[in-house]
Amino acid sequence: MYGTRPVHRICTLSLRLMAQKKLLRFAQIKTFDHVLEYPENMAGKWHSFFKNTHPIVLELACGRGEYTTGLARLYPNKNFVGVDIKGNRMYIGAKKALDEKLENAAFLRTQIESISAYFDAHEADEIWITFPDPQLRTSKAKKRLTHPRFLRLYNQILKPKGNIHLKTDSPALYQFTKKVIAKYGLTLLEDNDDIYHTQPKPELLIKTHYERLDIAQSKKIHYLRFCLPSQIPQLDRELQEELKETENKD
Repeated sequence: MYGTRPVHRICTLSLRLMAQKKLLRFAQIKTFDHVLEYPENMAGKWHSFFKNTHPIVLELACGRGEYTTGLARLYPNKNFVGVDIKGNRMYIGAKKALDEKLENAAFLRTQIESISAYFDAHEADEIWITFPDPQLRTSKAKKRLTHPRFLRLYNQILKPKGNIHLKTDSPALYQFTKKVIAKYGLTLLEDNDDIYHTQPKPELLIKTHYERLDIAQSKKIHYLRFCLPSQIPQLDRELQEELKETENKD
């Protein structure tokens, strides 16, 4: 009984330190000019924000922003915006962009469901989705970032034929997305079920914190590149049943 008290105190102290660290990060991130939290009237103003007319590329659910900063280094003639709701994680990428003076990297703190409120029609050139939560339970399928529900949002802000990139270690999300591409008339541009088995493009060599943890377990990394039609069909009964069958197989 008494022997557990020091452990309890250490755990309590650790939790307090973590909470303090989060509060410090939230306070500091508010001082970063390249981090916008629920900004008003930003739609149509991203080129003015970056002070250039370069293409605008989004990383959705960016987490620690490894892809936002990594792509910004690789492609200085493009602008990159990492989007996520978790400011504590976003701080890491935002601080790195600040330290490295990556003027073509910015971060937007908001829910993905609200993305169309922050970008005008055709304002985004590309979208990257890297290691999102695969939402494996069938009841959570509509929260997958490649579900038609989200694709309709992307269609509102992407330029015609703008590329969407998915990089994931989840076979279920990979197969689900391929089914959506086939059933909804999307154009599949690239399909690689094991990127490290081939000679990957430089941008696919960027590794997120999550990927580094899973690579040690020798999981395959899947990659899809596709673009959207001008309109994504609504879920009629037949498509709804086909998609439900796909979800049940995951």
